[in-house]
Formats: sequence, structure tokens, C-alpha cells
Amino acid sequence: MFTGIIEKVGKIKKISLLNSGEYLVRIECKSLRPDNFSIGESIAVNGICLTVTQKGKTYFDTLASRETLSKTNLSKNNKDSIVNLERAMKANSRFGGHIVSGHIDKTGVVTKVKKSGKSIEYWFKIDKSFNKYIIEKGSIAIDGISLTINKVIKNEFTVNIIPHTSENTISDLWKKGSIVNLEFDMIAKYVEKMVER
Repeated sequence: MFTGIIEKVGKIKKISLLNSGEYLVRIECKSLRPDNFSIGESIAVNGICLTVTQKGKTYFDTLASRETLSKTNLSKNNKDSIVNLERAMKANSRFGGHIVSGHIDKTGVVTKVKKSGKSIEYWFKIDKSFNKYIIEKGSIAIDGISLTINKVIKNEFTVNIIPHTSENTISDLWKKGSIVNLEFDMIAKYVEKMVER
């Protein structure tokens, strides 16, 4: 489980297809001290829950399935792409964001970017089938960042990125046409399932 509070950003150093059909993804991140990671621990990469399979002093390896690449923006990234990183939350830590599972629901596309005071306002377009999960002042994880939805118009919504978030995540790389990973509020999905039953 994650909270959507990004710890650091890392850099993809390699994405290669293995004989097993999976993809080896090597990520460099000196500031998180990957040599202290445990093999088998979970880490969110742009909001995607992946498992550490190998590690070095400045990098860690993980495996991604074809399914993961087909449903996320990981397939859009290549060597030297910058990604958001968050290690799984500790039971005794503060819950700063919202419940994030690391299981991406869908990708969305940036449709508009504009200044809003000291913040930056981003508009995103999503598949209409996911409209039911977006509400004003509701939570959403975008590339793993826990954010609050400000406004919803049909199948588009907007969020504001404050300077701190812009400086410490990859959000400042988003531009019109950028593809982002989206994870909708887990509680909304559970409520939907219970109502259906």
C-alpha cells in the first residue's frame, strides 16, 4: 500500500525484454539508497506497484509484465526518462495522502496546462467509462501523486500542482498531450461493488 506522497524521482536506465516475456526495468536513484532495499519489497514507479528483484548502491531492478506495459505509461518511457518513486508505507508512519494500491486503472491525457497564481493547473481527459470515479474534491493518484480533483466537466477534470509538488515530482514534465497513469479512489470502487451486489 502507498499514500501518493512521492519520496524521490529516479531515472530509467534500461528497459529490456527477457526470454520469459517480461521486461527488466532498471532504475537509478542515488538519493533513496537502493542498496538498503529488501529484495521482494514493493515500490511504486509512476504509481505502478513493482517488486524489487535486484539492487545496487545506486539502482534497483524490477520486472514488468506485458500487461503492465500495455495499461500504463511505462511503455512510453525509455532510457533516461524520469519517474516518481514511493516505497510502500510503514505501519507507523503518517498517512499524508490517500489509499493508493499501485494498480493503475487507466491512462489519461493532459489537455491543458496553465498558471494559476503560484500553482499550475492541469486538465486531464479520461475514458468516459471512468467518469463515475471522479468527483470534485475527491482523491486521485496521477503518476503516483496523491492529488485533489478541483473541477469535473464531463470526462475531463483538473488538479492544481503547488510549487513543492512541482519541484519534487515529475509533474513539471507534463505538457499538453502527455500520457499519465491514473488510479481512481479505491473506496469509490468498493462502494460501487457493494451497491451492485
